[in-house]
Amino acid sequence: MKRPLSVALRCALSLGVLAALPLAAAAQSGERPEVAAAAAKVKADVVAWRRDFHQHPELSNREERTSAKVAEHLRKLGLKPLTGIARHGVVAIIEGGKPGPKIALRADMDALPVTEQVDLPFASKATATFRGETVGVMHACGHDAHTGILLGIADALVAMKKDLPGQVMLVFQPAEEGAPANEEGGASLMLKDGLFKDFKPEAMFGLHVFSTLPAGQLGVRGGPLMAASDRFSIKIKGRQTHGSTPWGGIDPIVAAADVVGTAQTIISRRTNIAKLPAVVTFGSIKGGIRYNIIPDDVEMTGTIRTFDEGMRQAIFQDLKNVADHVSAAHGAHAEAQVPDQDGNPVTYNDPALTARMLPSLKAVAGDKNVIEMPLVMGAEDFSYYAKEVPAMFFFVGSTEAGVDPSTAPSNHSPKFKLDESSLDIGLRAMLQVTLDYLNAPNAG
Repeated sequence: MKRPLSVALRCALSLGVLAALPLAAAAQSGERPEVAAAAAKVKADVVAWRRDFHQHPELSNREERTSAKVAEHLRKLGLKPLTGIARHGVVAIIEGGKPGPKIALRADMDALPVTEQVDLPFASKATATFRGETVGVMHACGHDAHTGILLGIADALVAMKKDLPGQVMLVFQPAEEGAPANEEGGASLMLKDGLFKDFKPEAMFGLHVFSTLPAGQLGVRGGPLMAASDRFSIKIKGRQTHGSTPWGGIDPIVAAADVVGTAQTIISRRTNIAKLPAVVTFGSIKGGIRYNIIPDDVEMTGTIRTFDEGMRQAIFQDLKNVADHVSAAHGAHAEAQVPDQDGNPVTYNDPALTARMLPSLKAVAGDKNVIEMPLVMGAEDFSYYAKEVPAMFFFVGSTEAGVDPSTAPSNHSPKFKLDESSLDIGLRAMLQVTLDYLNAPNAG
């Protein structure tokens, strides 16, 4: 889908589009009674599914049990799920009994290498191997909730499919958190494996539980919503020597520290953050094994977040220059891979589609509980789908009442705790969006 406007201009225009487009035709004025009835019917099942997935989390590209459970339930509903897409992806199509548009709904299934610190009867005790280390595994981002919600929506839509216009593709996606090193995965591989080859939706929708919003609130934004995300790796090679005689070698640890410090000036001094925000973060540094030995090398990895393609490419080059020249100043040598693999593009909500479906969200949560999100520095590989078809991605508040969302443990924290009331409002919001879109006279 071509987008000739700059991201900055689209960002500025998106609010005007949301305000200017006629919303009356997008959705009915209140929550559909069939949405409330369906949500009440599947509520207990969605909670049970979410808890089961939470207790048995699986890392990216390793979602064998999760995908098997999903496919098993879809078959019980009479659907014919396709499995093995992008390794462990599951896709099923619900055929409505009436002609209408094609849409797709997506849930991600993978967990994170995080050791859970939440006292729950269904807390994860799982472990796995990640980057050669034994780690705890936890649904610290809420993908267990997303999977449970989409299974509940599958139940609801199948029950009403006789009167359902159009077709709905259910996409249960693996590896949203990123494939392991030297592997492909996630949304990009789903598309590469032919997700839209025989079924090209007119619109696609996704949701994400979010700790920075209280349970009961929904957040959305037209235009750019979440940042592009790129991973980098830098290996600095020195020469090993005894810690008591550093002049006998080349210290890659000191060089690495200098690279980390100097790299901070890329954002603070070389990037116009008055235009759009950007981030360079070092997330891991590994070097040495003994207190009195200066090692041969140090390895560092990190992430770059941007909203503008020009800024993105400039930061790539700046970080390479810093790594090369600062290392050389210490007599060391840098091997900088910036980025070290394909990253996620900006997650872009089609402004017209978002404006059209905004009343659907408000019908479920109420006008005051649907907020416009600021730009989010987190990233999502839902962005790949949004490059192919008009898409809308929205947030579902997950922090329980009485807890300040601004200080609540964030997504990816070992203390991330989901208020399970978010399962109900997330399901109702997505189901309302689905039915409003399919039943609109101008759908598609």
